[in-house]
Amino acid sequence: MNGKVEAGVPGAGRTFCVGVDVGGTFTDVVCRGGEGGLLLVKIPTTRADPSAGVLHAVRYMAGHWGVAPEAIARFVHGTTVATNAVLERKGARIGLITTEGFRDVLEIGRQSRRAVYRAILAPETPVFLAPGRLRREVPERLSASGEVLTPLDEDAVRREVAALAAENVKAIAVSFLFSYLNPAHERRAADIIREMHPGLMVSLSSEVDPAFREYERTCITAFDAYVKPVIDRYLEIMEGGLGVEKVGSPLQIMQSRGGVASSRIARRRPVRLFLSGPAAGVIGGRMAGAIAGYDDLITIDIGGTSADIALVERGKPLIADEGNLDGYAVRVPMVDVNSIGAGGGSIAWVDAAGSLRVGPRSAGSEPGPACYGRGGDEATVTDASVVLGYLDPEYFAAGSLRLHPALARDVLERRIAAPLGMPLARAALGVHRVLNANMAEGIRFVSVKRGVDPRRFSLVPLGGGGPVHACALARELDIERVIVPLHPGVLSAAGLLAAPVEHEAAAAYHAGFDSVTRADLVREFAGLDAQCRALMRIEGIAPDAVDVQHLADVCYVGQSYHLQVPVTLAAADVLARLRRDFYAAHNLVYGHSVEGAVKFVNLRSVHQCAADPGAAGERDRYVPAPGDPVKGERAVLTAHSGGFVRATVYERGRLAPGAAFAGPAIVEQPDSTTVVEAGWRTEVAASGTLVLSFEGACGGAPE
Repeated sequence: MNGKVEAGVPGAGRTFCVGVDVGGTFTDVVCRGGEGGLLLVKIPTTRADPSAGVLHAVRYMAGHWGVAPEAIARFVHGTTVATNAVLERKGARIGLITTEGFRDVLEIGRQSRRAVYRAILAPETPVFLAPGRLRREVPERLSASGEVLTPLDEDAVRREVAALAAENVKAIAVSFLFSYLNPAHERRAADIIREMHPGLMVSLSSEVDPAFREYERTCITAFDAYVKPVIDRYLEIMEGGLGVEKVGSPLQIMQSRGGVASSRIARRRPVRLFLSGPAAGVIGGRMAGAIAGYDDLITIDIGGTSADIALVERGKPLIADEGNLDGYAVRVPMVDVNSIGAGGGSIAWVDAAGSLRVGPRSAGSEPGPACYGRGGDEATVTDASVVLGYLDPEYFAAGSLRLHPALARDVLERRIAAPLGMPLARAALGVHRVLNANMAEGIRFVSVKRGVDPRRFSLVPLGGGGPVHACALARELDIERVIVPLHPGVLSAAGLLAAPVEHEAAAAYHAGFDSVTRADLVREFAGLDAQCRALMRIEGIAPDAVDVQHLADVCYVGQSYHLQVPVTLAAADVLARLRRDFYAAHNLVYGHSVEGAVKFVNLRSVHQCAADPGAAGERDRYVPAPGDPVKGERAVLTAHSGGFVRATVYERGRLAPGAAFAGPAIVEQPDSTTVVEAGWRTEVAASGTLVLSFEGACGGAPE
C-alpha cells in the first residue's frame, strides 16, 4: 500500500498494537509496529456475528502483514453490540425488582410526552426492557437520608426471584428507593438471587448509577441488565477466539466516555459501552486536529450506516452526563455524539408526496449498495457517488471491492430519476444534496443549538464517506477550513490506540456548600479514588502512571438540574473556587447567574493512564511514496459546478509535504476518497494531513 505511514514490513521479534473498530458496513483495522509504522485495512463487517469479522482481521494480519498473533502486545476493540442489542430489541429477557409501590416507575417515567397529539398513546419510556409481569416489588424502605424505615423482606425477595426465574429471565435488575445513599438492601437482594440461581446475572442501581432521580436510575439499571448477557457472551466468544488465534494480549474495550478498559471490567458495567465505536472516532478526530494545530473542531464520522457528529472545543470533546439511545434517555457518562442515520449505504427513496428522501434505512454491507454487485436493489448514496464521478470503481477500498457503475446507474434511474422525471445525473446530485442537508442539520444540533457558532470551527471528516461530503457540508455551514487526517477511513480504529485507559467512580453527595469543609471533600473523594485504584490494579497499571481528576455536580438550592465543575482538592480555598467556577459555568450555559446558595449533587473521580502519544501512528514522520501523484482526470458533478467538470485525480500517498492545488480535484487513498470542490484550495502539511481552505471562487472546465 503506497504512501502509508510505515517503517518497513513487520517481521519477527517485533511487537504490535492493534485497533479494531466494527462498523455497520466495514470492520476497520489498524496495526502499529513496535518500531513505528501503521498498517491498515477495511474488511466487510459480518453482521450476523461481528466477532467473526474481528477474528478474520487477526488472520488477515498474519497472512498479509506477517503479524504473528502472539506478538500483539495490545488489542483494543470498539463495538456497537450493546447499542445494536437495544436498537434491534435483541437484548436479554430480564426482570426488575423494586421497592414496594414503585414497580411502574419504568413505565411512568417523568410523565412527560414528546408526541402529545399522537393518536395512539403508546409508552414513550423503555417498557420493552421489562413488561409489567416481569416487574416485581418487595417490602423495604429507606429514608431520604439512607436510614432503614422498613427492613428488607427477604422471603418476598425469594418469592419474586422464583417467579421471575419461572419466566425464564436471564438477568435481574434491582432498583430500590434511595439505595444510592445506602446500598445494603440491594446488595442483600443480589446475594439472595445468586444463592438461588447462580446463573442469573444481576445489575444493582447502587453500582450502575448511584445518583438520585429514581426513574433515570431504574432505567439505566434495566438497560445494563438487558445488554449484560449479550455483551458477556460476545466478549466470551471474542476472548476465546483470540485465545485460539494465540493473540498475546488481553482484550481492551472502548467505553462511551472515551477511555478503554479491559474486557474483564467492561463486562461488569456493559451499559458503558453504548457509544463505544463513535467515541473512538471523536478521539481520533481530536488527535488529527491537534497534529494540524487546531483544537476547535467539529468531527463527522460518516460510515456506511450512520454519521456520528461531535464538538471538540479547546482540544477537549464534550462529555455528557446523559445520552440518548433510540429516543430514550440513558444516564451514563459519554462523549457527546449526535448519531443520525446518514451514510454511504443510506437508501434513497421517493415518498408518497413525490419528494426525495434519503435514509435512515441503510443497505449496510449485506447486500450493500447496488454497485457492490451483491444483489442490492435499492438506490444508495454510494451509488450516487459513483454516478457523480466521485469514486473510482476499480480503487474502492484499495480495490478490495470492485464497484459496478452500470448497476448504480440502473438502480438510480429506476428508483429515483424516472419517478421524479429528471435526468440521471441530477437525481444522483439530489441524493447527495438531501443527505448533506440532513448532516448539516445534525451539525447545527451540536453547535448552533448550544449557542456555538460553527463558523469558528474546523471540520474534521472521518470514516470512508467523510472526506467525500466534507466540502459540501462545510460550504453549507459557512465553515472555511476542512482538515482531512492521514487515514480518515480508519481513524476510529486509530483512535482506539490513542485512547487512555480510564476508570470513573461516582457517588451521590447531597450537601449545601455552607455545611461542607475541605476535609469532608477529601474524605469523600478518597473513597472514590480507592475504587478507581482497584480497577487500575486489575489493568496492571502502576499508581504513578495515573492522572487523577475530581469533579462535582453542583446546582443552586432549589434547582433541578446540575452542572459539572472541576474540583482542585489541593487548593486551600477549594470551596470558594468551586462556587466561582459554578457561577461562571452557569452564566456560560444559561446566559445568567446569581451569587445564590449552591449545593452538591454528585461527586466523581476519573483516573486515566494516557496512551503513548504515537500509539495511533498519526505522529510518525510522513514520507510520501515515489512517483507522480497525478493519476489523471475524471468528470465530476457537484452542487456548484453547473455541470460535469474535469477534476484532477491525485494519489494521496504520493503527495509531498508542501504540495498545494485547487479544486475541482479528487484525492484517492485506500481507505477513503476526498472530493475537493471548486473554490477550495488544498495544502499538504508536513504530517501528510490535508488542510482545505475555502477561497470562494468556483471554477473548473465544463465537461
